[in-house]
Amino acid sequence: MADENNQAPEGAGFEAQDAGAAPQEQQGRGRGRGRGGPGGGGDRGRGGRDGNRGRRDDRRGNQEDGGEELIEKLVHINRVSKTVKGGKRFGFAALVVVGDGKGRVGFGHGKAREVPEAISKATASAKKKMLRVPLKEGRTLHHDGAGHFGAGRVYVRSAPQGTGIIAGGPMRAVFESLGVADVVTKSVGTSNPYNMIRATFEALGEQTSPKSVAQRRGKKIADLLGRGGSQTAEADAAAVTE
Repeated sequence: MADENNQAPEGAGFEAQDAGAAPQEQQGRGRGRGRGGPGGGGDRGRGGRDGNRGRRDDRRGNQEDGGEELIEKLVHINRVSKTVKGGKRFGFAALVVVGDGKGRVGFGHGKAREVPEAISKATASAKKKMLRVPLKEGRTLHHDGAGHFGAGRVYVRSAPQGTGIIAGGPMRAVFESLGVADVVTKSVGTSNPYNMIRATFEALGEQTSPKSVAQRRGKKIADLLGRGGSQTAEADAAAVTE
């Protein structure tokens, strides 16, 4: 009887151990499936964490590269083809205008076998050669100007507040990226976007401000603004920032 009594608790103990081990095995199996089982939940989790780190790095890279938000406008894309022995090879050329909306603007040209790569090349080229243009009251040009390149001729004129951007095609993209709100323009001659852009930048490069002219001539801004009979030369001079 004693042996039977002793054996019974031992069997019961084994059953208790098996019962206690089953949840642990189930938990282990659950963890195994979570990491690399058929569901792939663990793989997705690790991929999500890596993806988050990648996005943070991209955002940090944009801040380091630009330092400020730039306005990028795609002006023109040209597709070219070259006939070779095996068929035709296609390539793309992109013309992009980049500006900060505060008086700086540039344009660039890029070529590649794919459109996104051509646009990225053109954008990088535009950022390297940006031009600063003095703006009157931060909204229009200080004076009229003209520029030409090849067969393209453009004319730009300052405009009163509320006029808007009266320009078309590539010239509108330049002034929107530059941050000009009021301007009147006219293009005469070719409609080639490359020549129009270069002629527009030639006209913008000739823009000067009363402040720079006064410094060059060793005079005061009020003296320059008052020579035309203006009664508000002092107030206008105080309002000139560039």
